[in-house]
Amino acid sequence: MSIFIASIGFGLVTASIVALAAVGFTMQFAVTKIINLAYGDVMTASAFIAYICNGAGVNIWLCLAVGALFGGVASVALNRLIYRPFARHGANLLTLIIVTLAVALIIQNVVQAIWGPNFFSYTMSVGRSVNLGDMTFTLSQLGIIAVSVAAMFGIHLLLAYTRLGKAMRATAANAALARSCGIRTERIIDLAWMISGALCGASGVILVMNTTSFTSTTGANFLLIIAAAAIVGGVGRPYGAMIGAVVIGLGTEVSAVFVSPSYKDVVAFVILVLVLLFRPQGVIPGASSAQGAAA
Repeated sequence: MSIFIASIGFGLVTASIVALAAVGFTMQFAVTKIINLAYGDVMTASAFIAYICNGAGVNIWLCLAVGALFGGVASVALNRLIYRPFARHGANLLTLIIVTLAVALIIQNVVQAIWGPNFFSYTMSVGRSVNLGDMTFTLSQLGIIAVSVAAMFGIHLLLAYTRLGKAMRATAANAALARSCGIRTERIIDLAWMISGALCGASGVILVMNTTSFTSTTGANFLLIIAAAAIVGGVGRPYGAMIGAVVIGLGTEVSAVFVSPSYKDVVAFVILVLVLLFRPQGVIPGASSAQGAAA
């Protein structure tokens, strides 16, 4: 029983990382209907930017902020310079997916050209261990959970109580109608990509903080887990992504008690397949994904 409880603790840490990433991923889809396959590689690039700062002696938590800033700026640039022009020229969903895949490969190869295929790690202290019943966390892991919870609470406040959040919800539901009502949708989309990109960058850094080492493909490999959480929650639904992250995070870590840890990704996709079979709209009840994002 103690091993099972301990696995729940690991699952909470994993769920925190996945939630931060999945909410950003699903927000990008909600406002632009673009499935950004370069998301994982932006995570990796952000982790390497934080690595540069960390190597210069900057505290890892300040490096996290730098990585988040880079992720936000890079995401806005990708949307403005690449994705939006294709969308304006009438590119369909499949074409945009191929474009994002091409961007992912370019980022990944640029990162590998600069840093090589080696393993890297941050210079940081994980801190002392803290026991909460049968669950054991390091101070670093508690910090990761705190950052994720704070970010999710901030996203909730943004979407539910601010004019920007209402404008984002309106744009996600119907961009043309929102534009006709006087909402500056292009500006709203830029801000949405900045916020979601910041979540992307931050998740890339805390992923590496938790795994202790990373390469040029770390974010790309994690993208499958992110997509699974987003789909389980209902693509385009930030609140659904949070729930999907908890389901995937706890499911993968708890399953390691009963099967080999190497099958964690398999477990994530078993959960995904079961959800698609029995509740294809995701775990959050409601109508379309766009409406879910606006709810």
